[in-house]
Amino acid sequence: MGLEVGQAIVCSRWGAPSNKSLYQDGDVIIGGLFNLYYIPSAGEQSFTKLPHYEHCTGLDIEPLKYTYAMVFAVEEINRNSTLLPGVKLGYHILDTCGLYPWALQVALPLVGGDTHSCNLTGSVSRSAIYEQPGETGGGQPIPLLIAAASSTTGIMLSRILGPLSVPVISYLASCPCLSDRTKFPNFFRTIPSDIYQARAMARLAIRFNWTWMGAVVENSDYGQLAIQVFREETQGKGVCLDFIETVRRETIMSDARPTARTIQASTARVTDRQFLASEAWSTSDDLLQDLAISKVANGVLGVAIRSSTIPGFEKYLKSLHPIHRHDDEFLRDLWQKEFGCSPNSSPLKTSSDHPSDVSTSSPAKGSLQKPSLPPCSGTESLEELQHPFTDTSQLRVAYNVYLAVYAAAHALHSLLSCPNRDSPPGNNSSTCSSPEHIKPIDLLHYLNKVNVTTPQGEMFYFQGADIPAKYDIVNWQNTDEGPLKLVLIGRVDGFDLHLNESAIQWSTGSNQVPVSVCSESCPPGTRKANRKGEPLCCFDCIPCAEGEISNKTGSLHCERCPSEFWSNVEQAACVPRQLDFLSFNETLGITLTTAAVSGAVVTTAVFVVFLYYRQTPVVRTNNSELSFLLLLSLKLCFLCSLVFIGRPSVWSCRFQQAAFGISFVLCVSCLLVKTLVVLAVFRSARPGAETLMKWFGPGQQRGSVCLFTSIQVIICAIWLSLSPPVPQPDLGFQGSKVTLECAMDSVVGFSLVLGYIGLLACTCLLLAFLARKLPDNFNEAKLITFSMLIFCAVWVAFVPAYVSSPGKYVVAVEIFAILASSYGLLLCIFIPKCFIILLRPEKNTKKHLMAR
Repeated sequence: MGLEVGQAIVCSRWGAPSNKSLYQDGDVIIGGLFNLYYIPSAGEQSFTKLPHYEHCTGLDIEPLKYTYAMVFAVEEINRNSTLLPGVKLGYHILDTCGLYPWALQVALPLVGGDTHSCNLTGSVSRSAIYEQPGETGGGQPIPLLIAAASSTTGIMLSRILGPLSVPVISYLASCPCLSDRTKFPNFFRTIPSDIYQARAMARLAIRFNWTWMGAVVENSDYGQLAIQVFREETQGKGVCLDFIETVRRETIMSDARPTARTIQASTARVTDRQFLASEAWSTSDDLLQDLAISKVANGVLGVAIRSSTIPGFEKYLKSLHPIHRHDDEFLRDLWQKEFGCSPNSSPLKTSSDHPSDVSTSSPAKGSLQKPSLPPCSGTESLEELQHPFTDTSQLRVAYNVYLAVYAAAHALHSLLSCPNRDSPPGNNSSTCSSPEHIKPIDLLHYLNKVNVTTPQGEMFYFQGADIPAKYDIVNWQNTDEGPLKLVLIGRVDGFDLHLNESAIQWSTGSNQVPVSVCSESCPPGTRKANRKGEPLCCFDCIPCAEGEISNKTGSLHCERCPSEFWSNVEQAACVPRQLDFLSFNETLGITLTTAAVSGAVVTTAVFVVFLYYRQTPVVRTNNSELSFLLLLSLKLCFLCSLVFIGRPSVWSCRFQQAAFGISFVLCVSCLLVKTLVVLAVFRSARPGAETLMKWFGPGQQRGSVCLFTSIQVIICAIWLSLSPPVPQPDLGFQGSKVTLECAMDSVVGFSLVLGYIGLLACTCLLLAFLARKLPDNFNEAKLITFSMLIFCAVWVAFVPAYVSSPGKYVVAVEIFAILASSYGLLLCIFIPKCFIILLRPEKNTKKHLMAR
């Protein structure tokens, strides 16, 4: 006979941290983990035996509200005839005491059927716990968890439950790392990633033009990531951080003092200290109710988890009473904490017994017994009590829990109804799932596709692990009672910032946005110049150069005005350049006009004197007719300078150059002919040269002058007909004024006019120089030589001065050259003769003039 031996494998669950739970039976059970108690009893682990956990004490009111938000949502769904029709949703809620190992130890039994022991013969597949629940007397496996009050808990649960494909929906885990679907494919959350919070804070800083800020962050991944995202979002927006102070939770008190000193020593130019808070403390009731905090923290602007209302939730909370929920030990602890009495309750049941109604279970052994409290009268109620537990004015995390339950319900609804018969991966059956055979991997598939409208009318869907980013912008405002109150002043919806600035109470007490800058914004008319070795927010304001403008605050560069425009006095706008020209009203124009008129008057006076004494030898010497013609040409030279003054026009531009060229050629031609006559007279006195004078008679002299002058007339006619000067603004000169001048389209024409005058003048100078020593008491060649030296010197100096003079001074230089050369001819040739005629009449005789 043979002997067959079978080996039984007995497994048991060790050391559950707490047996307190809130349970409601249903066709489908969802799990919930909350940090309901916050003071774990002290206990050291020896690490030589299985760890022993003491039970937590100290009920935390806020997580308790989250718990009943989940309960309320489940009950509301069960009353809904369109969502999960015919399916009763249940829950199993446990406390994690805020400790990571506790969260893991209570989560694993939930997804495993809440069994305390199991007998396995041989190997059992991992999926058996879902296909054959309760075989060892345990509860129904949980296909989904609403858990993770911290990112670390979310990471741990997601990684441990990931191989089982159990979905985890968090209501508070905001670490951006959890958005990675490759690492956390089973993780979802109803709170936005912290990336969006940091971006919202950055947008607030940019919105209010706070360019010089300080940061106080927790020395953890949470704080460092926030700073990193804040910097990325504000890069290129002109926002800089003056300092970054890190504090540790363990040493917060010792870190606070140096941090405060750093804030006080900040170099920011501020009107007051304005705090911009993250959601970690922007809605803290402890801070808001602290009167000491209210003295320094009024006006705080903060980003908060978005708030919403849950219709009926306040009434539900106020209706809670241990009489109606005699097995609810969480509610019993609330009564003991708030009313100081022990409500009558039935004997507690163990966690393995699940009645059809709500029940709790607590340890029968080893629990921390509370001091004896008097029994409650039964009249205690939350109805009239003003308490944070029943305050639903701004539901934030509780609303996240509410959304998580609805997300789970809609995923279950899609899985169980399966309207399109679209089986998820891994489900090879041709029929839809039933409540008794729900697999977490199937639920995970439909949870990824959740896209519904909540009872409040909000569109809700998952983008990977996340939901669309929504935040509240809150403001801490003073109240008459003393404590600060939280006021909603705006919202963040994705990338849109909606803000009611008029509702903000600033720390300064005024309605003006506080200023926080390293350097004041550069006003229009200046540009920013970065300081060497300092952040971009610290800069100097440099005035724009002439002809350049900046028409907005904080310009990086100055822009040059178009050529027809110039910068105004403030360097903030381009204005049309004023037309400028040599006018009769300005000092220079008046001076030149006076000089020209005076020259014409003097020339006229000389003409009158010569006319009166025309029969005297001095006048008659060297052809008096040429002398009168010379005086007439000099008068024209003086008067033609007046044509250069005034606003240039088409005809004035043409006339001034023609008048100038012809007048001077006429003048120099007369001098040239006079010089030729002097040479001819003395040459004819030599033997054999008697016939020379017949070529220089009066007729020939007039003809010569006409010939020389007509050549200039032809040059001017050709020049002015082909390419005449035209009035044109000189845009090349920089300044607020643009000179309107007669532009020379043809430099060749003007050069020929001046060249011809110069040719005649040089010829005249050369001949007069040769005739200067001819015998005679009054040799006019000497006077002509000296006058032509002055004439040539003036016009030689004219060329460089004309080329280098700016604007209207070009015209002034030309007028000065005309007047100087005209005065030189008038004074050198005619004043000596007038002196003899008027003051030395005894020398005005032929005998005196002919004497050697």
